[in-house]
Amino acid sequence: MPYDDAQHDDGFDDTPGRVQIDLWKRLFRYALVYRRELAFLIVAAIATAAVEVCYSLFTKWVVDDVQQNGMDASFGLWATLYLLCNLVVALAVGGFEWIAGRVSCFVSHDIRFDAFQNLQRLSFSYFDRRPVGWLMARLTADCDRLTGILSWGFVDAVWGSTIMVGLVCAMLVMDWRLALLVMMVLPVVWWVSLKFHRRILHSARLVRSTNSEITGSFNESIMGVLTSKTFVSQAANAREFGVLTDRMYRASVRNLVLAAVYLPLVLVIASVAVNLTLTVGGSFVYLGLIGAGTVVAFTMLARNFFWPAEIMSSWFIELQMAQAAAERVLSVIDAEPEIQDSESVVRALMATRASAEGRLGRFAADGGRARIQNIELRGVGFAYDPEQPVLENIDLVARRGETIAIVGPTGGGKSTLVNVICRFYEPTAGQVLIDGTDYRNRSLHWLQSNLGMVLQDAHVFSGSIRDNIRYGRLGATDTEVEHAARLADAHHFITALEQGYDTPAGEGGSRLSAGQKQLVSLARAILADPQILVMDEATSSVDTETELAIQHALAEIFKGRISFVIAHRLSTIRNATRILVVDGGRIAEAGDHRELMAADGRYAALYRQQGLNEATRRWRAADVGDPA
Repeated sequence: MPYDDAQHDDGFDDTPGRVQIDLWKRLFRYALVYRRELAFLIVAAIATAAVEVCYSLFTKWVVDDVQQNGMDASFGLWATLYLLCNLVVALAVGGFEWIAGRVSCFVSHDIRFDAFQNLQRLSFSYFDRRPVGWLMARLTADCDRLTGILSWGFVDAVWGSTIMVGLVCAMLVMDWRLALLVMMVLPVVWWVSLKFHRRILHSARLVRSTNSEITGSFNESIMGVLTSKTFVSQAANAREFGVLTDRMYRASVRNLVLAAVYLPLVLVIASVAVNLTLTVGGSFVYLGLIGAGTVVAFTMLARNFFWPAEIMSSWFIELQMAQAAAERVLSVIDAEPEIQDSESVVRALMATRASAEGRLGRFAADGGRARIQNIELRGVGFAYDPEQPVLENIDLVARRGETIAIVGPTGGGKSTLVNVICRFYEPTAGQVLIDGTDYRNRSLHWLQSNLGMVLQDAHVFSGSIRDNIRYGRLGATDTEVEHAARLADAHHFITALEQGYDTPAGEGGSRLSAGQKQLVSLARAILADPQILVMDEATSSVDTETELAIQHALAEIFKGRISFVIAHRLSTIRNATRILVVDGGRIAEAGDHRELMAADGRYAALYRQQGLNEATRRWRAADVGDPA
């Protein structure tokens, strides 16, 4: 059953803590994939438990043998048996360490892979509501804690339960009265565990939640280091971070105090059981009911009986803390994308794969590259919050070969309109039709494979420039990569670099300028050969020379595609087929540059104001540079 993180979005809640068996059953399936390793762990655990029982039995027999035979006792036999037991324990423990470590690594890999794979499927709205640190904490610290308990916790559980069963059997065989005396304290141990586990789980959730916030704070501080230094806000950042670390300190101390109190209580209870065994067993020896060897063996058995109980108590505490991590990791794995293929689309895709000879099969074999002729918006509306609509009653038809420019004031709905067209968000009212079919009746993969975007802040991955361009189409040859770079007018600056196309871009493109990253991003979009091309203020953060290079490249690229251009500089869209002025979530004006200027409306006012601002800026720059 999918785990919903709506209740646990902060990492903890106020509901009573309890071990969620279904949750752990599901997580244990990750370990069950490695059945051979688990089988070895079980055999090693049983062997270790058997040896622990043998140690106590051998001790009884040695004492009895010495009582009966004195110096003629079989010391050589007992020494050999003890040596064999030591060898078995050494091999079993060594196997534990090796195999449990392997299982831990394997399970960690599988859980992280599933979480990462699901993150790739999720809609944009999921990331809108969750900071990067929130996600990073789940795939790092939470995952490490979880995989540790799945491997080592399994070992402790099998070993502890096996040895306790073996010791109980041995005690019952030797003297059932002393055995019952030892086991009388088990209900007390269980009661103490119940009292502590809720508090431990709650405090663990608080620790994991605060850890996510600290991870997010680290991430924001590193990403925004330039802004922090520019506005000299390091002290304020340190104070905010101090609040988080203080909260983490208090939560961690509370969690550790609970654990520190819980374990000694179990130890005290175990000591009481051992003392009772010595007292009652000693009186039995005095009365001649049992031998001294039995009492010595029983003392060892009682102590060893609570040793795995102590280990399993510690494991139980770790289980509580790991459950908080498990809830958080599963919330990522189980998260469902808000935008996904409908059941009818999924059935059609399955039929397509099953029948490659049919019409759908030919379409799939063609990679879904049948030319898109038009995109139509009918009464489209959208709202992040139902009380505050962002788009209202948008009607638009864009045909192949057209370039639709979208302009307007900040917050008017330009980017949201394009995001709805690209199906990053779905309309809350109206329809988006592609060649007459509602795009919700087409597959997401089909739409995304026909989509190319160049954003204002172009993202460049770590790796070479060649690899970054090839990201647009992973199977592209080096010749195709260079051809795309030439079309984007990026070839000249790339070949001027010392390593050319093999030049490392650095993390986030740190070794490239803003203009160079934009040209690489454009080349990547060209290589993808999209039928729908989106330019989201792609020239607003580049210099004039780079802007001219991009404009020159776009004139050729726009041919034969449906293109949407969100523009800040109105001078760059004069040749657009149509210009839409979006304001207040509606299309306020529509037409080409000449028509809108003749209408003398909002576009004309914006154009003249921008021209005046540009002229003023140039005049001031020239005036500053004038020696007079």
